[in-house]
Amino acid sequence: MKKPIFLFLCIIIAASLLTACSDGLLSHSHNSTFDSEKISAAAVEGKSTFAFDIFKQLNREDKNKSIFISPLSISTALTMTYQGAETTTKEAMAKTLGYADIDMETLNESYRNLIRYLKQLDDNLELNIGNSLWIREGESIKEDFIAVNKEIFETPVTSLDFSKPTAADQINEWISNATKKKIEKMVDSPIPPSVVMYLINAIYFRGDWTEQFDRESTFNTQFYSGDGRISEIMMMSRNGKVEYGQGDGFKAVRLPYGIGKMAMYCILPEETVSINDFIEGLDKDVWKTIKESIAEEKEVQLQLPRFKLEYGIKNLNEGLTALGMGEAFTGAADFSGICDGIYINRVLHKAVIEVNENGSEAAAGTVVEMYKMNDSQPLAFIANRPFVFIITDDETNTILFMGKLFDMR
Repeated sequence: MKKPIFLFLCIIIAASLLTACSDGLLSHSHNSTFDSEKISAAAVEGKSTFAFDIFKQLNREDKNKSIFISPLSISTALTMTYQGAETTTKEAMAKTLGYADIDMETLNESYRNLIRYLKQLDDNLELNIGNSLWIREGESIKEDFIAVNKEIFETPVTSLDFSKPTAADQINEWISNATKKKIEKMVDSPIPPSVVMYLINAIYFRGDWTEQFDRESTFNTQFYSGDGRISEIMMMSRNGKVEYGQGDGFKAVRLPYGIGKMAMYCILPEETVSINDFIEGLDKDVWKTIKESIAEEKEVQLQLPRFKLEYGIKNLNEGLTALGMGEAFTGAADFSGICDGIYINRVLHKAVIEVNENGSEAAAGTVVEMYKMNDSQPLAFIANRPFVFIITDDETNTILFMGKLFDMR
């Protein structure tokens, strides 16, 4: 039985260094200019390498699941953190993120100019990128680190009492607003006492296809999953001019949004190749080959599933460690450019997407959680399991009542 399966690579733009305006959100504007000569080709290539590296690594972890991530969001949050990395931690992060041969000044200048480019990209699309930095009240964070995040990433910085029950809600509210409520919760309450700060990136994208699908042409059919399961789906369909390409082991289409500068590429491996094997061989060079194969064809039968996909909240520690930056998650981490004695406890990521006849709507969030090293835990009594209780008169040592709370039914 034929079992075609789509690999949806929503690579909306090659360079993923985006930021926000004064409230931490990026919106379109024609009032700012950019210098394209200061967008480093090495930085763009490094970001592309990281995108495929992290996608492949997560696919190894979740071979029998659908995957949807924003390399843009992940790399931006980690690059904010990278500003305070030093010595071997900085070297390991640079290698993982694709910055090994790029000095910090060049990298940051590339960010600055890419921001201005993206602000004037396409008024027909909605693209919001938010960065924020949340610091535990009373923690001493180096001013240079805060300054570069404000300047390059236009990151609002909030000092917050993490011990308050509402602290996590406040952070989650920011994420929810930045993603148009597509992602409403990433930080749990109560916030652990060892958390020093959260570095957060959030993305929201909505774009209509340049040429939309006719809903009247959508039909019910079957989708053959990679594990052999068969699902009933709604398949969008149109015939005619399509940007189409094919090559050794693949077919591909480019579906532009708005005025055509942004697009979704859908890549279909040949039937004899499993989707996981195809992904394992996918890198920036294969991606270049796929893009170069695309040309406008006058008559193409295009069928694409209407779908919704939610991936995460995914802990990226294992994947990032496998890619080489494991030191950042240990007591050997050197983030002395932020403050002494901290490390990355978790990198959390969540992404959602909906694709229909009109276009696509997607959102993603990445949270970098920084912990204190060897931080002595405060004493705690958390009665969230069975316990004994006694009521006594301490003058005479007379026990009046004794009990065991076993459950709360």
